[in-house]
Order: sequence, then structure tokens, then C-alpha cells
Amino acid sequence: MTTLSYAMRDSTTMLRRNLRHMQRYPSLTIMLLGQPILLLLLFVYVFGGTLGDGLGPGGVGPGGVGGRAEYVGYVTPAILLITITSAILGTSISVATDMTEGIINRFRTMAISRSSVLTGHVIGTVLQTVFALAVVLGVALLIGFSPTAGPGEWLALIGVLLLVTVALTWFAVALGMKAKSVETASNTPMLFTLLPFLGSGFVPADSMPAWLGWFAEYQPFTPIIETMRGLLLGTGIGNGWLFAVGWCVLITAVGYVWSKSLFAKERD
Repeated sequence: MTTLSYAMRDSTTMLRRNLRHMQRYPSLTIMLLGQPILLLLLFVYVFGGTLGDGLGPGGVGPGGVGGRAEYVGYVTPAILLITITSAILGTSISVATDMTEGIINRFRTMAISRSSVLTGHVIGTVLQTVFALAVVLGVALLIGFSPTAGPGEWLALIGVLLLVTVALTWFAVALGMKAKSVETASNTPMLFTLLPFLGSGFVPADSMPAWLGWFAEYQPFTPIIETMRGLLLGTGIGNGWLFAVGWCVLITAVGYVWSKSLFAKERD
């Protein structure tokens, strides 16, 4: 077998390990689904009427007249992003648990690919997140979300969601390895959950104070959200998708290199 074949075999083994953990602890998956679904229902049914009216004429969606029916379309991309950030929280905790409980040291004594332990976590999280995204999107459709995306736009949306998931998962792996305890690992990724609130996820950036609007416009999640919103609702994305993809590539590279570096240091 080639080196690549060994790496793929070992990564598959680690993936099975992570999938079995998910099966044994279904409460984690339920928690993963619970937060974004609750936020979706809260913002649509409690705040949606008022916030949707604030979108005014020309708002998102085919009608462009505001209201709860328009707001569900506006907020769904942000909720999908929060679904991803909820998933990476579990990844960071799982990696930190492996690091603190000694299982990594046992893996180091085995003749396995160095990257397979980390890759197993990443692929497992991606599969779990894809399932969660499908459920959350299904709930959005049930409560009135009416996307206008065609087959091409849906494929592009799936690509963006996968890019974001891989990027944030690799970064979460690094955070989990860097954390001194499981408790620390459960707190540091929370920043990613807050960023959609400080972007254009729930209200337009131009409705914020100038200083906050500047941050919302230039932070990584705003072009990602606007790209997803444009693909789903046909509102146009301009060159925003370039920034969205660029941020994803940058975060992936930083997370991957950082994770590998931390793992190599631990091995020395």
C-alpha cells in the first residue's frame, strides 16, 4: 500500500471511532440541533414581525415588503451558519478530551498516519453538520421559508456550506488542541457563534451604529451570509462570493497548519 492509502485507511478508522461516539451520545446531536432551531423559531415568531417590517420596501424575498414572511428568508442563512458554529463546539470539546485523557498518547505508540486522528474528527464533524443543516433547513421550510434558488444556486450553496464547515472545523480542532482543559475548549469557539449577531445575519449592517456597522461589514461572516442569502433568494451577490470563499480558504489554512503544528509539538 502507498503512503496515501495508509493515511486514508487510518483516517477511515478514526472516522468510525468518532461516528460511534456520536451514536453512543445522541444528546450531543440533539443539543447541536436544538440551539439553531430554537433561535430560528424565536427570531421568526417573536421578533420576526417587527424586524421584518424594518426591512421595508425592497426587502429580501420575492415580495420585498417586510413582515414575518420576509424575515424568515432573511434570517435563515444566519441560522444555517450558527448550526455550523454549534457543531464545531463539539469538535473542540472532543479533541480537548482526547488530548487530556491520554488517548492521543496511545495513538502515538501505534503505526498509524499522523494526520488520521485529526482528519477523523474533521470528517466526522462535517457529516454530522450536513445532517444538522438539512434538519434546520427543513424546519425553516416548514415555517414559511420560500427560497427561489434553482439547481445551480443550490449546488453553489452546498459548496459554500461545506467550505465554511471544513474551515471552522479545522480551526476548532486547533482550539481543542491548544486548550488546557475541556472547560476551556467549550468556551473559546463561542466567539464564532456570536459573530453572526455582529454581522448582517439578523439585521442589515447599515442599520447599526457607524462603528459597529464597519465591523459588521468587514468581519468574515458577513460576506458568507450575504452569499448564502443571495443564492437562496436571488438577491444578487456581486463579488461578495470571492470574499466568502477567500475567508474560508484562509481560515482552513490557518486551522490546518496550526493543528498540525500543535500535534507535531506534542509528539516531540
